[in-house]
Order: sequence, then structure tokens, then C-alpha cells
Amino acid sequence: METVTFKVNGMTCGGCVNSVRKVFAAMKGVGNVDVSLENAQATVAYDPAQATPADLKNAVRDAGFETD
Repeated sequence: METVTFKVNGMTCGGCVNSVRKVFAAMKGVGNVDVSLENAQATVAYDPAQATPADLKNAVRDAGFETD
């Protein structure tokens, strides 16, 4: 597993945090996820054979949030 941390802009509440967590939970190859509303970021452990950082960021964008 590898880990990546990136900004998630547009989260305004705990519901947004849960939405981002659910997006990652639905992805193959994603392990531990930490989403911080206060820091506006997500830290994701993933299997690089099944997902890439670009895949993770695209999933967040598809859920209606912005990433760096």
C-alpha cells in the first residue's frame, strides 16, 4: 500500500466529509482513509496496482469537490 495526501476543497460540513469517505470506500484498492474538514484534505492508503492518485482525485471531482 502507498499513501497520498491531497487538498479537498468545497467541503463545508461533516456530511461532505462522509461523502468523500464513501467515494473512496467504493473504489477498488483503497484501504485506510482519513478526511479532515478542518485541514480540507484527504489522506488515502491505496494499492497502486488497482488505483492511482489521479483515480482518487477524479473520484473526488466526480463527487462535486475540487482537488489540488
